[in-house]
Amino acid sequence: MNPPIERKQDLLRYVTEHDVKIINLWFVDIQGMLKSIGITPSQLEEILEEGLGFDGSSVEGFARIYESDLIAVPDLRTFQPLPWRVDGHLSARMICDIMNPDRTPYAGDPRHVLRRNLARAKDLGFDFNVGPELEYFYLKSPELADAVDSAGYFDLIPDDLGTELRHHTIEALQSMGIDVEAGHHEVAPSQHEIDLKYTEAGRMADATVTYRYIVKLAARRGGVYATFMPKPLFGQNGSGMHVHQSLFKGGQNVFFDAQDPHHLSRLGRSYMAGLMKHAKEICVVTNQWVNSYKRLVPGYEAPAYVAWGNRNRSALVRVPMYKPGKEKATRIEYRCPDPACNPYLVFAVMLAAGLKGIEEGYALPSPVEEDIFMMSSAEKAARGIETLPDSLNAAVEAAEQSDLMREALGEHVFTKFIENKKLEWDQYRIQVTGYEIGRYLPIL
Repeated sequence: MNPPIERKQDLLRYVTEHDVKIINLWFVDIQGMLKSIGITPSQLEEILEEGLGFDGSSVEGFARIYESDLIAVPDLRTFQPLPWRVDGHLSARMICDIMNPDRTPYAGDPRHVLRRNLARAKDLGFDFNVGPELEYFYLKSPELADAVDSAGYFDLIPDDLGTELRHHTIEALQSMGIDVEAGHHEVAPSQHEIDLKYTEAGRMADATVTYRYIVKLAARRGGVYATFMPKPLFGQNGSGMHVHQSLFKGGQNVFFDAQDPHHLSRLGRSYMAGLMKHAKEICVVTNQWVNSYKRLVPGYEAPAYVAWGNRNRSALVRVPMYKPGKEKATRIEYRCPDPACNPYLVFAVMLAAGLKGIEEGYALPSPVEEDIFMMSSAEKAARGIETLPDSLNAAVEAAEQSDLMREALGEHVFTKFIENKKLEWDQYRIQVTGYEIGRYLPIL
C-alpha cells in the first residue's frame, strides 16, 4: 500500500497511470449513513480546486430547503483505490468535507463536528487516539435474520463461510491502508469482530465508515448479508463497538502513571470520570437507534450500568491490564457504543465528556469488580451505580437537558439529531408488533 497522496499533481498522475475510471466522493449524513457521488477523471482536477455542489436539503439532517446549496470538497489525503474492480475497472474513494458556498465549514457536517472537538483538545495540548472494536453479523438475507453458522467465541470451523469472508475483508482493509489488529468469531452465531489499530480519531472515523462499507461489500460478494444492527437476533448477544481511547501530549501517553495502582494518571482518572458523569447524556449518540436499547440489557455482556473496573466486563468503562514496557498502550475502554453509530459524532461526544472531566477535575468513584448483573437494586444503590437509559426515548430526554451535548455537537447538529430521534421514537411507538399480536390477540 502506498502512503497517502499529499499533492494534487501526484493524485492526477496516479489516476491516469492506473486507469481509474470512477472516483467516489464520500461523506456521511447526520446519522452516519454513507453518501457517495461518483465522478470521472475528467472532472477530478476542477473538483479538487472548487469542490462539487449538491442539494443539501435532500440529505438527512443537513440544510433546509431555502439554504440548500452545499459543496463537497474532497480531502486529498483520503484517496484510496477500492479493493475490488467493477467490470475489470479500478475505482477509488475520497472522503469530503462539506462547505458552505462561501467555503466556510458547514455546521451540519459530522466530520467538521469531530474536527472542531479535536481542535479543542489540541488547544489543551492533547492528541486524541482511538481504537474501536466493531462487531457485526453475517445473515442469509436482509429480510430474514437467519445465521449462517453456529460457531461461538474464537471458534474455527473448516467450512465456516464467515471466517473466509472475514479474512477477505481484512485483506481488503489492509490494501486501503487501514491497519487491522485482529479478527475473530464472536460469541453469538454468525457474529464476527475485526479490530482496527488505534490512531488519531479523525483518521479513525474515516476508517470506520470505510470498514463498514468493505464488510458489507465482501459479504455481498460472498452471497450473504452483513449487518451492524445492534441486536438482530433475539436471545443472543448484540453487537458492540467498544472504543479504546487515550490522550497523548508530546508523544507521551498522559493516561499512564507508574505509581498508581491501576497505572492510571490523575488526568486519566478525571477523563474517565467525565465519561461516566455524562454517559446518560451522550448515550443518544453512542446508541442512536431504537434497536440499540435491545442490546443494553443485563445478561448479554453489554454494559447497562455506569461503573468502571479492570476486569469487569459488566461495567461501562474498563481499564485493560497494564503490561510492563507498554506505557503507550495505557487506555480506557468505553463499552456501550454500538457499530451502527455515527463514528464522527461518537468520538466527538466521548472526547467532550472526557475533557470536561479534566477541566472540572471530576473525582473518579471506586472501581467495581463484582458482576453488576448479579447485584440487587439495593446493592447497586448503595454503591452509587446508576443505569444507562433503557430506551431511545429516555436517551433523548437525557440529551435534551445537556449543555455538554449542545456544545460538543453544535446547535445545528444537536437540534437536527434530537428532532430525528424523536421522530424515530414516535414511529416505533405506534407500531403494532408481532410480539403483541402473538401475546395479546388470543387472550384479549
